[in-house]
Amino acid sequence: MSETPIDAIMRIMDAAFDPQWGEAWTRPQIESALQLANTLPTLVAATGTRAAVPGEAVGFAIVRAAPGEEEILLIAVDPRERRKGLGRSLIAILATDARRRGADKLFLEMRENNPARSLYEAVGFRQIGRRKDYYSLGDGARMDAITFGLDLDKS
Repeated sequence: MSETPIDAIMRIMDAAFDPQWGEAWTRPQIESALQLANTLPTLVAATGTRAAVPGEAVGFAIVRAAPGEEEILLIAVDPRERRKGLGRSLIAILATDARRRGADKLFLEMRENNPARSLYEAVGFRQIGRRKDYYSLGDGARMDAITFGLDLDKS
């Protein structure tokens, strides 16, 4: 049986998300989210282009579209494929798709110590908010969430 888009998302997420942060979604959460017409997956291949089939995906994103804006709910690249520009390519695809759907802003939220912050800032995201003690860590500690926005007409 060939891999489905949800299989690919779960495979990449299992490899990419460190369990200590509790950020990975469960398969039922992914399935439920993707049943909504405004929640859309994107799979990227090692070439930095859309994956033609789920089995060649090494990165993914799930976005939620709303009138005039979109939010990246999840984004990941397989750790073995990082530092090759795939995150940048994936964000470029997301921005193009969002513009095509009429969005002029793209948002995301991350824990304050997420190493992907440098990538987000490099592609034009700017910090627009902070949620104090938003994330609960396994040891009971709390961590702030940082909200970023990207103006699509300027990217």
